[in-house]
Amino acid sequence: MNRPSIEQEIKHYLSHAGIRHRDHTDSYTKPDFTLWLQGDRPFFLEVKEKRQAYNLTNWPTHGAPELELFILDDLTVRKCLGYAPRAGVLVRDHLPARYFFFSIIDLALMPRQRVNRPIRRNAPDLKGKWLVNLGNARRAATLAEALTHIRVYVEALPHLLADHHACYGDYVDETISSGGVERHAGHWDDDIRNTR
Repeated sequence: MNRPSIEQEIKHYLSHAGIRHRDHTDSYTKPDFTLWLQGDRPFFLEVKEKRQAYNLTNWPTHGAPELELFILDDLTVRKCLGYAPRAGVLVRDHLPARYFFFSIIDLALMPRQRVNRPIRRNAPDLKGKWLVNLGNARRAATLAEALTHIRVYVEALPHLLADHHACYGDYVDETISSGGVERHAGHWDDDIRNTR
């Protein structure tokens, strides 16, 4: 495989498309890229790659077929949380060639399995990993299409954060049921009177 890394591909694409950005790929504390897709409000993007098939005997049963499985660092998600809600993760899958965008809202709400992977550098340690289903991301055939998914997410944020009242997302491996007693206008009046 002689493709450039996803970091190199994104740098090249953003420069040629004239998209204002800042490259932080040499930082361990900041998301890989800061993008200005519209106006002066930035979007923070972490980028990851699936370079080869996973050996499923090394990982707990997750439920996703290997083709739809991605193993994400817990630290990557925590890094994005610091920039929420204008943050997310873009994954490039080499087998087959495709892209997936997870918004920070998707990462917070979607089903996943968390595991600790043993590591050893100077001493034994653990590295947190998330086993996620790529079917819960916005899929794209090209980097341009993936950036369109990011723009659509950013444009939808005011609605998602204030006006969308039902459970957000239609995620693989999750069933949302109903519960509670139906609420009526009088309930909100009581809430306001008793809390303000």
